[in-house]
Amino acid sequence: MQDSKKAQEIRIIIARHKRYDLLFIIIGVFALMIAVLTFIALFTHMLIDGMPRLTWDFFTSFPSRHSGLAGILSAWVGTTLVMLVTALAAVPIGIGAGVYLEEYAPKTIITQIIEINITNLAGIPSIIYGLLALGVFVYQFGFGQSILSAGLALALLILPIVIVTTREAIRAIPVAIREGAYALGASKWQTVSDHLLPYSAAGIMTGVIIGLARAIGETAPIITIGALTFIAFLPPAPIKAEFPFLSFEWLMAPFTVMPIQMFNWVSRPQEDFQFNAAAAGLVLVVMTLAMNALAIYVRYNMRKNIKW
Repeated sequence: MQDSKKAQEIRIIIARHKRYDLLFIIIGVFALMIAVLTFIALFTHMLIDGMPRLTWDFFTSFPSRHSGLAGILSAWVGTTLVMLVTALAAVPIGIGAGVYLEEYAPKTIITQIIEINITNLAGIPSIIYGLLALGVFVYQFGFGQSILSAGLALALLILPIVIVTTREAIRAIPVAIREGAYALGASKWQTVSDHLLPYSAAGIMTGVIIGLARAIGETAPIITIGALTFIAFLPPAPIKAEFPFLSFEWLMAPFTVMPIQMFNWVSRPQEDFQFNAAAAGLVLVVMTLAMNALAIYVRYNMRKNIKW
């Protein structure tokens, strides 16, 4: 009789938990649909307004005071160069810092403070990084209002994301991998370089692409360091015909980026410029989605090729 009563109580508890699970699923689907439908509505609005402006001339023309002649050439070139500097600065430093903190750093109070601060830095408003870059890169180091300053500012912005993602990806590797490498006589560096980094590369690359996808749409740090709202010329070419064929003059050139160009057009009263801004926003959204799709593709292929 007592066993029957206990079984009845267990069934009641299980049924109650199943109701909670169903309620959570309903709430989760509802929240997801709100986010998805909001994005679809905004994207559809940009698509309707901006699609007619997406012509070859739009991509190859400089900004103009005439809406029909205005393009995004200087904006997408500037965005590409700034993101190149951002990736070259943030990715090696972020991955290196993440590996050191996870595998080499002693577990002391100083290390714990550093880890807490890195986690907190990921949530700091982007305008703070812009003010820091203005004081350090623009004035202190004398880089001026250049592509180099913008790239380093955005690198600071995504550096905590890359560090945290690298640590979490390495931490997800089973302990047996480390123990097996040490049992076969591998050194610390051999274990990290030959086993931990290859196995965690998918997670690390995902974090890097997500960080870059965030940086490509940031406006506050770029405005703070003095990005131009109207620019009708391109930076010097990074490749030249004469020896040594590579030029770094473009690093110190003035620039603009896609979000700044969109802001310039949106602030104008003419309706045609609003369509230009919608077209530029459509291009920016597609670029961001492409970077996220690349992250999913890289993660899938890397995980598929790993043999545990």
